[in-house]
Amino acid sequence: METKSSSNSVTIIHNAMIVTMDPESRVFKNGGIVIEQDKIKAIGQSSDILSQFSSLAHNLQIIDLHGHILLPGFINTHVHTSQQLGRGIADDVDLMTWLHHRIWPYESNMTEDDSYLSTLLCGIELIHSGVTCFAEAGGQYVSGMARAVEKLGLRACLTESIMDTGEGLPTSWATRTTDDCIQSQMELYEKHNNTADGRIRTGIHMHIAEIPYENQFVKGNRKVEHGTVTHLEKIDFLQNNLLSAHTVWVDDTEIGFLSRAGVKVSHCPASAMRMLGFAPIREMLESGICVSLGTDGAPSNNRMSIVDEMYLASLINKGREDPLKLGKRLTSLWSIPTHGPWFLFMTAFQALCTV
Repeated sequence: METKSSSNSVTIIHNAMIVTMDPESRVFKNGGIVIEQDKIKAIGQSSDILSQFSSLAHNLQIIDLHGHILLPGFINTHVHTSQQLGRGIADDVDLMTWLHHRIWPYESNMTEDDSYLSTLLCGIELIHSGVTCFAEAGGQYVSGMARAVEKLGLRACLTESIMDTGEGLPTSWATRTTDDCIQSQMELYEKHNNTADGRIRTGIHMHIAEIPYENQFVKGNRKVEHGTVTHLEKIDFLQNNLLSAHTVWVDDTEIGFLSRAGVKVSHCPASAMRMLGFAPIREMLESGICVSLGTDGAPSNNRMSIVDEMYLASLINKGREDPLKLGKRLTSLWSIPTHGPWFLFMTAFQALCTV
């Protein structure tokens, strides 16, 4: 049994199958956990936990889980919380129609209060599927998101969605310059990073190589051989603090670029199957890229369950090629190295990295 500090206010959870996800991959078939306020104080067999701690605290709550499985919290590495109110508004269309005629008009008319309420609603659904931390994929009002995250008690890496050019942008977005976009991100970092008792961070999160048209556009306008990843490599943008969302239409050379730079990839199976295509997940894993899972936003998925994404990831990637060849590379639970809680893109068992 492993023990940490002591206090008076204690909750004991016992009679559970506890999957620790620690470096030793310990599993307690009849386990117990002692929680002091919001910190885990001890973990071990139920009998040891109850005998050692049940008489130590004046304010004690004991919870019997009746054999249920207890796991660390999941991390959703790509979710648009501001799109939660738009569930169902963009079904059965291609990506460009989805953006230009459904999602951008919707998001560009949102207020900060809309974003706050949408993030609250999204957060409740994330919690329902076991998510305790998420990476925001981009919205217009980070302040509204942050208010909601603080209230929900979740951890989050928040980002503002910015675009300084592009066809079909709403009028209110099209006037933004590159300098304005960069300055806005710097101000949001100063205002929100490491707030809510350290639960809120800000990060670099980018949609990359979603559809063939994107690569064709980049080839024609940036004079590179393949597409977005090749262009980002050319301008030295690929870094180990970049989370690359979707990343469906990449070739072997670009997978090599991502791997050498230490870029993390968020794989969103349901969203990809609706509009994007099959991402080369096996090739990414074999090149050493850390691949995690995301739900994307509600209009891309209509469900916000990270457990469903685990299931879909295992099926569609085995369906893409010989399941025996793919082997255990899509193991959902025990194939992930253990890191600190803010190593966002590898933590817990939703990631698809191999041992």
